[in-house]
Amino acid sequence: MKALQITKYGAIKDSLSIKKIEKPTITSNDILIEVKAASLNPIDYKLVEGHLKDMVPLNFPITIGYDLSGVVVEKGGDVGNFEIGDEVYSRVPQEQMGTVAEFVAVTSDLVAKKPENISFEEAAGLPLTGLTAIQALESVGIKENDRILIHAGSGGVGSLAIQYAKAKGAIVYTTTSSKNVDWVKALGADRVIDYKTEDYKEVANNLDIVFDTLGDDYTFDAFEIIKEGGSVTTIVGPPDEETAKQMGMSDYKLPEKLSKLIEKKSATYKLTWMQPNATQLDTITAMVENGDIKPIVDLIYPFEDGIDAYEYLATGRAQGKVIISLS
Repeated sequence: MKALQITKYGAIKDSLSIKKIEKPTITSNDILIEVKAASLNPIDYKLVEGHLKDMVPLNFPITIGYDLSGVVVEKGGDVGNFEIGDEVYSRVPQEQMGTVAEFVAVTSDLVAKKPENISFEEAAGLPLTGLTAIQALESVGIKENDRILIHAGSGGVGSLAIQYAKAKGAIVYTTTSSKNVDWVKALGADRVIDYKTEDYKEVANNLDIVFDTLGDDYTFDAFEIIKEGGSVTTIVGPPDEETAKQMGMSDYKLPEKLSKLIEKKSATYKLTWMQPNATQLDTITAMVENGDIKPIVDLIYPFEDGIDAYEYLATGRAQGKVIISLS
């Protein structure tokens, strides 16, 4: 079968190559999926460029990608929740990384039926970003009438988070650049802040939740605009101590500056280290089928142009998801 593989750390064009490799075999708990589409995520090219090699070391060559949609073509003897021919999608676990390929073996408990009302390409863009948004917002108990600021509303995670928060009944503020204001408004945000012309800290304050998708000073500044007892949920800031233990950082302590900010506001602070979750994918499926979530696809590349797709993603100009189609 054909697969897009990382051959070394370095520049995308020099470190990715289409290879012919053996079709994966499955265990009793796996299903074999014929991949119809795979979604690209920033973590992919960060792995290629070596930015995460201390946290996620790679043995080369290795097939790239974590998101997929496709059709079940084979199942293990202990698999009872899927049948041959089922249309499915998944964010695969680290040990089964490699979705930009013609076939992928995945633990069946991490796979869900894809929404029936969207294409394979649209479905492939949902797992990683959707799971990240849900897990980050649920980690701080988002509920009806919560006032929340979601940074970078035009990003993959931000755009899903806006839709999920609105479906939960929250009042949503979000930041984006001037060129993206109109289409971010169309996602349902109550107040879109153009960060090129407005100071978000003057527009959004006394918030229940800030969803930090940017990191650095944005993480610390979030505490200025939450109310007493509010929450900061992040996907890029320093770990909280519970998440640090899950990441294997047994002796970790919160940075002093962050600890003081949390204490000053009696705040909740949580870093989400996203985990594959089929139950939450089922939630996404239901929300797509009832219209609460709409997938957002920017560009679809054929498999043969997969390297170009990753180079485009790395420019940061994508509005929505970049997809590789294998149909």
